[in-house]
Amino acid sequence: MAAMCELPTAFTPCEFRVKWADSAWEIDQARRLRRAVFCVEQGVFVGDDLDVVDQQAQALVAVSQVGGMPDQVVGTVRIHEAEPGLWWGSRLAVHAAFRHHGRLGAMLIRLAVCSAHARGCHLFLAHVQQQNVPLFEKLNWTCLKAETLHGRPHALMQARLDQHPPCHDPLWGFATRSRSPA
Repeated sequence: MAAMCELPTAFTPCEFRVKWADSAWEIDQARRLRRAVFCVEQGVFVGDDLDVVDQQAQALVAVSQVGGMPDQVVGTVRIHEAEPGLWWGSRLAVHAAFRHHGRLGAMLIRLAVCSAHARGCHLFLAHVQQQNVPLFEKLNWTCLKAETLHGRPHALMQARLDQHPPCHDPLWGFATRSRSPA
């Protein structure tokens, strides 16, 4: 039997929206992605990576778009205000199949800092896995000191807020388009 359509059957979305998670399906998929990255792929945690920070954190998501409609969560990070003006970012994760699409990790980091900045952040910190330090440095972060967390090398890093203008509409967030890597 002949194929009905000669278009390729493999499809990779090329549109993404990076935004604050505001629906149950986004939060659920973000948590599943974190488990896949931090528990299964990296083996940092056993079973689950949820902790007390999740009770107060705001999840951010990178959502693939198909025909302008949300499809799936392909990246996530969480932010929280530990004390007035002091914000932290943590649990940055991008699905392995989407790590080279549209700079999703960079966009999640940018929205994390810019949205906290709009909410009165005076200091934004993160414990960054050592292999990701160059990315954060390119995004105007400063390394404060080397650390070991969960038995792995990390760096305590600080965002340069003067390089991250406030984003007052994080539920809309940012959009990007990309081509899949050849």
